[in-house]
Amino acid sequence: MLPEALSKYVALARFDHATKHVFILPGIALALLLRGTTTDQWVWNIAIGLISAICIASANYVINEWLDREFDAHHPVKSQRASVQHALNPVLVYAWYGLLGVLGLALAATINGLFFWVSVWFLAMGVIYNVEPIRSKDKAFVDVLSESINNPIRLLLGWAMIDPHSLPPVSLLLGYWMGGAFLMNAKRMSEYRDLTATVGRETLVLYRRSFRYYTENRLVSACLMYAMFCGSFIGIFLIKYRAEYIIFLPFLGLLFAIYFGLALRPESVAQAPEKLFQSNTLMIASFVTAGVFALTTVIDMPFLEELADQRFIILGEDPLTPPFEGSGGSGG
Repeated sequence: MLPEALSKYVALARFDHATKHVFILPGIALALLLRGTTTDQWVWNIAIGLISAICIASANYVINEWLDREFDAHHPVKSQRASVQHALNPVLVYAWYGLLGVLGLALAATINGLFFWVSVWFLAMGVIYNVEPIRSKDKAFVDVLSESINNPIRLLLGWAMIDPHSLPPVSLLLGYWMGGAFLMNAKRMSEYRDLTATVGRETLVLYRRSFRYYTENRLVSACLMYAMFCGSFIGIFLIKYRAEYIIFLPFLGLLFAIYFGLALRPESVAQAPEKLFQSNTLMIASFVTAGVFALTTVIDMPFLEELADQRFIILGEDPLTPPFEGSGGSGG
């Protein structure tokens, strides 16, 4: 049991959000599938890499919660955070941030160069997102895109654990980014709907400045746009690299639809991703989708390759196709 004074600082790191690192796993699986095992210590890399990623993400959470304390005071739930409720020592807060960041990067350096530099990027995004003068979280739509870029960063971390000599396909990275943007934007939409109804738009803007430029219609439209971009990029990837994932794509679409439905509910768990496990429907859909992904990863279905070929349903005689040589005619 931690002393109460210490527990307030530990809480800033939000270690309960470590479940978000599940987005690293597809990077591991796809690197193994597409590139094979290119390092002898990949099991060790995964173990140390996950600890490193948790440390860096927690460092970002520390700086996020500390710099947001005055804004979070206007949120009915986040106002209960330790940084809002208690007068914490800023020296200790920044020391805690530095310790987590340095530890995360030190562990990353033991894996390989690619993993280290992606980890540096991961840590830098916490500064870009939270610290003035950039503070991207205050800018409408930029906030979603800059927060969701942590998704392809996590994919890169998983990939680098297996193969430090290459990068994943750009189509996959963009699809992963747009998928994360859909999730983050749906979270914004849920917050907007709930907080506008409960505390009012003026208080909502005091909590997060980007809401000054958002409307419900804009947020719903953005969700649709991000989902379509995600599907488009993932479609390009699967046709080029593994046609079997065509079977996976409808399940991904269903998962997006379930999540979007959750985001539309009052007091939705979409506002707190670490609590998504409370939705049985979403969890079942997630496990089914993960299962389909696993099966289509290990089972080859050569007949699906034909989907990449041009096919036309011809009605009657096709005037654009020349007749086969030697067929018909008088022959003389």
